[in-house]
Amino acid sequence: MKVVNVHQRLLYASPARVGQLLNTLATPDDALWPRQHWPRMRLDAPLGVGAAGGHGPIGYRVEAYEPGRRVLFRFTAPRGLQGWHALTVLDATSQHCVLEHRIEMTTRGLATLAWPLVIQPLHDALVEDALANAAQALGQKRPAVPWSPWVRLLRRLLSPAARTLASRRTRHAG
Repeated sequence: MKVVNVHQRLLYASPARVGQLLNTLATPDDALWPRQHWPRMRLDAPLGVGAAGGHGPIGYRVEAYEPGRRVLFRFTAPRGLQGWHALTVLDATSQHCVLEHRIEMTTRGLATLAWPLVIQPLHDALVEDALANAAQALGQKRPAVPWSPWVRLLRRLLSPAARTLASRRTRHAG
């Protein structure tokens, strides 16, 4: 299945200021990634071409990086996601710009079911949280981005605590 998934946020700051946020990805000072609620983005090297990592079960490698403008990640995991995702600062004026997250990929096998049922709802919520972080980091009011009931259920079912509890129940049931 062909997937194009785009999220954009108009930010009232110069492209250079927004680009500074982009440059903090996967660093201890990351001002963009919503690590307070989602698996941390980790890379095996500083943000740059060739750095590999991911978040949660999603793996990727930096394929292109233009500091302050764009970072493009090529998916490496899970199997069945073939394509890329990118964060790009789109110019508008010297006083505001658009921060865009875009996925272009093809799904294969089980990923064709996992994408619409599990991955996309969680992905969409995570990206909206990241875009809200960007607004807040720039001194703007943090937009409300409530999670859907489905996202809340998936997070509960997939959380480490839920997996640990389920594992204990399985061990003690036998």
